[in-house]
Order: sequence, then structure tokens, then C-alpha cells
Amino acid sequence: MSLGYAEKLSYIEDVGEVGMREFFDPTHVLQEKIERLARTIKESKHLVVFTGAGISTSCGIPDFRGPKGIWTLQREGKPLPQASLPFHRAVPSMTHMALVALERAGILKFVISQNVDGLHLRSGIPREKLAELHGNSFMETCPSCGAEYFRDFEVESIGLKETSRHCSDANCGAKLRDTVLDWEDALPSKEMSYAEKHCRMADVVLCLGTSLQITPACNLPLKCLRGGGEIVIVNLQVIAGAMNLLNMPIPPFVRIDFVQIILTKALSADEKYVNWMLRLASIHGQKAPLPFIKSVEITFLDEEKYKAAVLHEQPFLLKRRTERTKVFEMVLKINLSDGCGCLCSQINIPFDPKISTNCSNPNKDAVLQNLRDTAIQGLCCGQNAIVGKKIKLAPNGETTTFAIVTNIIMHNKASKAFEIKAISTGDEIKRRKRSARSNGSSRKRSKTKGSN
Repeated sequence: MSLGYAEKLSYIEDVGEVGMREFFDPTHVLQEKIERLARTIKESKHLVVFTGAGISTSCGIPDFRGPKGIWTLQREGKPLPQASLPFHRAVPSMTHMALVALERAGILKFVISQNVDGLHLRSGIPREKLAELHGNSFMETCPSCGAEYFRDFEVESIGLKETSRHCSDANCGAKLRDTVLDWEDALPSKEMSYAEKHCRMADVVLCLGTSLQITPACNLPLKCLRGGGEIVIVNLQVIAGAMNLLNMPIPPFVRIDFVQIILTKALSADEKYVNWMLRLASIHGQKAPLPFIKSVEITFLDEEKYKAAVLHEQPFLLKRRTERTKVFEMVLKINLSDGCGCLCSQINIPFDPKISTNCSNPNKDAVLQNLRDTAIQGLCCGQNAIVGKKIKLAPNGETTTFAIVTNIIMHNKASKAFEIKAISTGDEIKRRKRSARSNGSSRKRSKTKGSN
């Protein structure tokens, strides 16, 4: 799901069939299959979607076994594909957002994903309706209390190893672990339990963008057949065509990132001045990266008195001394990193040497919804708003959390037929299952296999 992830995996010789050939149907056949898919979705009572790397290739994330997949190119001795944008800035595809629309409409009951790119969660699929079988490159978990932390930066390790951060629960504090599996790691029992349960309940399992080669995950869709359900395999992103026929608009994607602005103040020894420090930090901790910020330009409305500054890298930190009674205002131009939908966002910070007592917090959900609505209406990003504030008396200071709209992607309704590689039922998946056994790519081992 990312070049960095592929490089972190342990090496194994047999990764299954690679360079899989693409098949294209004539237009009239394609349209007939899209219509069948739309009817199947509309008539389903318990729709489950099973996804693989193919749904993220349009997001700039290479797959593994396609014609230009990572392992295909490796086996051919060719250079690996170049990432078109930073992994942490990948945005959900039209297919991701179509699944969000189906979930909100009550049609889609559960998503099972083999991807580690975090795009299902980022798109808006509720965590309780998602099983991430192979983990999430942006997720850490606490092995003690089970808390999960979804980051805006890629976690540095894979293989369920300890990271550099701790659980933020004051009653816990255990060291966190990454959630991404290496080849020999067993599938997480909790995720598998939910996935198996919903596959047994499903009357339709829709497989999107997966070669169905990795066992035991590829066996999950088969469980719906035992209850009389149907398996539908779609290998290219054709959901938009079906959504058109269902007359269901695909929602826009709005990404909101967060930054803490920490302002601390202390009197000088002679009590004539205020020594103050301004710091921009991640909501995940002061040492955590802020990958969506490239630089920060700080200017002052009273330009004659105060010198502007440019902070080029983390820690984004400015220290100054001002007169004890001076009140002024700073303007922060936050220059956003590559992959963001706009160049910058501007935040004004008032400075008062007196200790602030106003720490009333707004309704975070309402503020975020208003930001999304404003971004969609204006078809632009860069808007920001306060979502939280904390006051500290020792040392004197305040921490204000800002939400910033850093991407907006609109998905127009498709007006033409979309390409389908194949839509079939159980016979096709059984053929792929036999192929997987003979070609032999098995990611997880005996402990998990026994549950199938």
C-alpha cells in the first residue's frame, strides 16, 4: 500500500502470482454488468465490502501484483514506481467515498480491508464498521488497555513493535505498538472475529481491488456462500457507474488537520519585561511530527516594534521579550506541505501579558461540521477554527488547538460507463482460491487458519 511499507516487510521469495493480466469487456457487456451490480447492491439486505490495494491506486499508492505493481516490477528487475505524493497526504478515491455514501444510507453494513493506508478511516467509515486485517500504517494501539490512536503521520515501524510513544490514559501509560503485520504475524483476532461474523451474515460480499491471493483473508468472502449469499468481484473502480444508476451522489472528501499553538509567558528577573515563547506542536505530542506544515511565517501588526520571523522546520519555535504592559497581535502564515489542497492558512494570535482566564471550549463537532460545510460551499481549503483551549498557571501559558481544512476533493457523478474486469459469483472466487493455494502466498499462519 506504500513503497515504504513494502520495504519494511520481511523478504519472502514467494509472494504469489504477479503481473496479472487485465481484461476488458465490450461496452455493451460492461454496461449490463454495471446494471447487475447496481441491482445487487440495491436488493442486498446485509452488504459487506472486501477491499484490496486496487482501490487505492488512483490515490497515488502503488499496488503489489498489478501490471505496474511493486512486486511485479521487482520480479522483472525494473525500478519501482515513484510515489506521486507523500503517503500521509494520500486522499480517499471515488470508490472510498462511494462506500461512505452506501454506509450512510444504511446499505453497507461492514467493510473488511487488507490495506494499511488508513484511507477507509480517513474517508469516514466508522471504526466499528471496519476490520483492518493487516493493520493501519497510521494507527498505534495500547497493548494494555486497548486504546487506539489514529495519527496524521506514518508510524515508523511494522510488525507489532513498540513505538516511541506511550498511552495518554493517566491510569495506563503503557508503551504503544504499531498495528501493521509482517508476513509471519497472525491476523488480529478481534478484527477477524468481526469480519467472519459479518461475512456469515452477508447476503452479498462485494470484493473490490483485490487479487484474492492472501490466505486466510481471501477465504472470508466464501463464508457468505454457506448461508446462500452471493460474491461479486470487481477489479477496477466501477462503483461510480453503479452509484449513478442508484442515483446516489458520492460525497466530497474534506480533510481536517490539527495543530496546537502553545504560548508561554514569564516575567523577567527585573519584572520589566515578559519573556514569551510561541510553539506549534502536534496534537499527538510535542515531539510528534507535523507533516502537513512546511514552514511558518510570523509577522506582527505593529511592524515598527517587532521583527518578523520565518520558522523553516520543527520544532516551530519562537522566543521573544516584550514590554510588560504591551498588548499586540501576531499573524501566523502556516505554509502547508506538498499534497495539501492549498498553499497556506492564516491564524491571528492576540498577545496579552496578563494571564488569560477564558478557557471556554467550543462544541468541537459543530465547529468541524461548519468547517466542512464552508469548504464545500466555497470549493476551497485553508479555513481554520479553534476547537479547544487549555490554560496553565505554572508556567503561565495557554494551549489553543486549531483545526485546519487542508484538502477538499469533489467527486462528480459519472456519466459514462466504467471498466469492469470481472463480476462473478462463487465459481470465480473458488478458482482464485485454488490458484492461491498452488501459487502459495500465505501472509498469516496456522493460529489464524484454524479459525476458518
